[in-house]
Amino acid sequence: MGEALPSMRDALVEAIPRLRAFALALCHDPSQADDLVQETLVKAWNARDNFDKGTNLKAWLFTILRNTFFSEHRKRRYRLGYRESLDASSQWRHPEQDGHLAMQDFLAALSKLPPDQREALLLVGAEGFSYEEAGAISGCAVGTIKSRVNRARRRLCDLLHITDEDSFGPDAQFDAVLARAASQARRT
Repeated sequence: MGEALPSMRDALVEAIPRLRAFALALCHDPSQADDLVQETLVKAWNARDNFDKGTNLKAWLFTILRNTFFSEHRKRRYRLGYRESLDASSQWRHPEQDGHLAMQDFLAALSKLPPDQREALLLVGAEGFSYEEAGAISGCAVGTIKSRVNRARRRLCDLLHITDEDSFGPDAQFDAVLARAASQARRT
């Protein structure tokens, strides 16, 4: 059996590119395909004593991969069906890409502030220093720091078109979609 193991190992390694291509065709997700191939190889290695020498190893591996894929697909479909029975509103989140865009807008607006206001706002708002500590760092009076932070905040609101606290978070369109989805989930 000492000679059979290296040849089995070599055959498994040799099959990886074809297994990956097949897995990718099944699931259309490179990361999931890699996981599927890895699971297939682990199962094949653990069951290597069950493989009949002289039969088609490639067909055996593809069968393991296919069965693993469909088994996981059934589990995922069951879990999804269970989740759909829960309140739909708990599954919805505000789209994350908006956060990235909002951060870009914020950084652009921040760069337009005068340096003394930007420094004061960053020290107090981002770094968490007290007004007294920020004044000591900047070498100016506490009142000056407070004034700079206040002017910086107002200017940022103007640059970002923020009128009130309703300007933050999900917009009306997103809220409407969320409400409709929750309503549909309650009816089913």
